Amino acid sequence: MMSLFASIPSPSSGSIHIGPLKLNAYGLMIALGIVAAMWLWTKRVEQRHVATRDDVSAISMWAVPAGIVGARLYHVATDWSRFSDDLPAIFKVWQGGLGIWGGITLGFAAGLVVAKRRGLPIGALMTCLAPALPLAQSIGRWGNWFNQELFGRPTTLPWALRVSDLNALAAGYPPGTTFHPTFLYESIASALLCVGLIALDKRVPMRAGRLFFFYTAGYSAYRFFIEGLRIDPAHHIGGWRLNQWVSLVVFVASIAVIIAMRGDPESKSKVTPDVVNKVARLARLDLSPDEVDRTTHQLSDMLEHFRDIDKLDLTDVVPMSQPHPLKNVLRSDEVVSGLDHQEVMDSAPAAEDGRFRVPPAIGFDV
Repeated sequence: MMSLFASIPSPSSGSIHIGPLKLNAYGLMIALGIVAAMWLWTKRVEQRHVATRDDVSAISMWAVPAGIVGARLYHVATDWSRFSDDLPAIFKVWQGGLGIWGGITLGFAAGLVVAKRRGLPIGALMTCLAPALPLAQSIGRWGNWFNQELFGRPTTLPWALRVSDLNALAAGYPPGTTFHPTFLYESIASALLCVGLIALDKRVPMRAGRLFFFYTAGYSAYRFFIEGLRIDPAHHIGGWRLNQWVSLVVFVASIAVIIAMRGDPESKSKVTPDVVNKVARLARLDLSPDEVDRTTHQLSDMLEHFRDIDKLDLTDVVPMSQPHPLKNVLRSDEVVSGLDHQEVMDSAPAAEDGRFRVPPAIGFDV
């Protein structure tokens, strides 16, 4: 067997002590993952003017708890034999046991309800959320390291994981056996997926929401193989673990949606960086690559915002008036009186459930 110096050691405790405080490491890693995901999601929606920080907070207030409940329910349902004789153990989340697909399903459903009530563009929100989810998973997986759980088959690779003798015996192997660190594999793969989704989003214009299914396809692909390495008890069907079958179904469904969302048939025109560059040259504007990218996303999100506006109930909405001519920002040889930004915002109709919402503003950061 590999010695301790040629393997990854496991923590001696599942807790982290900060002065007099004793924190459960599994819960701490999950919390840090959520905080990181919230930060990235908020940053992306604010950059594109899709929503505000308050919008993200309102959605997360319901989506995060719902996601944790859904993740726990999925784990309990797919491993019921561990809980059937010990029902109180269902609530011991700090001991591990969260199923990602249950978390995404219930969390997404709760977030969708809140986003619709606030009149937010769902597709654009999903695009912004896509890379934030694997970032959370990349951090959260380290909770399994602290709990010494969900490791893979025995191996003597230099990066093999060494667990306590008690955990090795519980897994059916002699003390000193080292295992595949599946938590590390998934953490690294999730981090790479996060970076890849951000790069794909910048380089390939696509319909709002399509990037989210690149996330589900990517995650289910590497989860299928990592799941095959694990040796913890699980239901098997046809020689595969249940979660492998789930990953396969999600992967196929995700690829089908990605293919179905190719192009943009619902829009007569498509906003691309090339289009923005051409318009900028005609307007004698010198835009940096970052400004072109930001403007492309802003215009795309605005088109998505108005795509279904003909379906909204506008019966009681009072039209906005135009008391002053708009300022000409494209020609320096014409100077006319312009609108005051705050005056426009103050006179704009407030957002109401199921009614008109003022679209995101277009402009550069100054």
